[in-house]
Amino acid sequence: MNQKLTTTDHNRDIAGLKYVYPVISRRAGGLSVGINFNINNACNWRCVYCQVPDLVKGAAPEMDFVLLEQELRFFLNSVLTGDFYHKFDVPLAQRVIKDIAISGNGEPTSLKGFDQAVSLIAKIATELGIFAKSKFVLITNGSLMHKQAVQTGLKILNNYQGQVWFKLDSATVYGRKQLNDCPQTVEQVLKKLKLSSNLCETHLQTCMLEYIGTDKTESEQDAYLDLVGKLRQQQIGIKKVMLYTVARPSLQPEAEALNKMSEAKMTCFAEKLKVLGYEVSVSP
Repeated sequence: MNQKLTTTDHNRDIAGLKYVYPVISRRAGGLSVGINFNINNACNWRCVYCQVPDLVKGAAPEMDFVLLEQELRFFLNSVLTGDFYHKFDVPLAQRVIKDIAISGNGEPTSLKGFDQAVSLIAKIATELGIFAKSKFVLITNGSLMHKQAVQTGLKILNNYQGQVWFKLDSATVYGRKQLNDCPQTVEQVLKKLKLSSNLCETHLQTCMLEYIGTDKTESEQDAYLDLVGKLRQQQIGIKKVMLYTVARPSLQPEAEALNKMSEAKMTCFAEKLKVLGYEVSVSP
C-alpha cells in the first residue's frame, strides 16, 4: 500500500533520508521539499506547539555536505522524473514543487556553515531547474540574525528571490515566554526583523492558538498590532503576515492545554492587520 502525504503528517523520515523530507504544506499550498538541518532534535527555543519528539535545547549538529548533496539530487530527480508522486499518493493538483524549505527539527540558522548549506541547496536546485516555478524559503525564529554566517546565507537566499518566514507568535515578553520559552524584548525583535528584511524578503509567520492568555485577544492582540505598526514607522519592510493554527498534535508537555484558534477569530484578526496595510494569509 502506498503511503499518503497529508497536511497533518510531517514525518521527517517518510522518504527514508537523513536531511530531505517531503510535506504537503498548508502555507505553501502544495508539495514542499523540506531540508532538516536539526536532525538531533535540538533547538534554542521550545515552542509549546512543537511536534518534534524528544526536543532538547541546543544547536544543529555538524552537516555532512556530501550526503546532503546526494540526498537532495536523488530526491528532486525522483520527483521530477521518478515515481515519487505515485509512491506517496499525491493528488494531481498538488504534483508540483511549491518550495524548497530550510526548516526541520529545530532552529536551522544554528548550523555551523549555514551559508555554505544555503549555497549548496541553491546550486543543486538551480541546476535541476527547480526555481523556475518554485520558491526558496527559510523558516526561522529569527533569533540568530546577528551572526555573520546567517546574514551571508540570507544574502545568498535573496540572490535566488528567496523568502524568510520569520516566527512571531507574540509581541509581549509574557506571551513569548509562554509560547516559545523565549523572553526577547520588542526592541530585540525589531532589531532582528530589520536585519532580516534588509537582506532578504521577509514574511511574518504567526501561530494562533488558545493557551493561557496568549490567544491574540485584548492585550496580546493590541501588543501585536502595536509591534507591526512600529515596523511601518521604522520602515522595516515586511512583505506578508501568515496566520496559521495548529494542525498536528504537539509533542510537548503543554499539549493538552492547547486548542486550535477558530477560523472566525483568525479572520477577524487578519482584517485588523489588513487595515494597517499588510497582505495577510489565513491557514485554519
